[in-house]
Amino acid sequence: MTDRTAIFDTVAAQIEPFDKKGVEITDATTFQGNLEWDSLTVMDFVAAIEDEFDIIITMNMQAEIETVGQLVDAVAKLKG
Repeated sequence: MTDRTAIFDTVAAQIEPFDKKGVEITDATTFQGNLEWDSLTVMDFVAAIEDEFDIIITMNMQAEIETVGQLVDAVAKLKG
């Protein structure tokens, strides 16, 4: 299992409690479009991801992250 796969699995597990629609999570899943998250849900989720990986995701980074795959890549970069 690669680091990216492990990060993806952890991110997917963190999404689960917020996934009210039962959306299948892939790299292409979007937070606003597919999951229909509002800004409060996004903030709660980002806090959970930051705690899980012991990283800080800046507001600028958050603005650029639209898909699960982009988030996984950002986490991998921040952890690296």
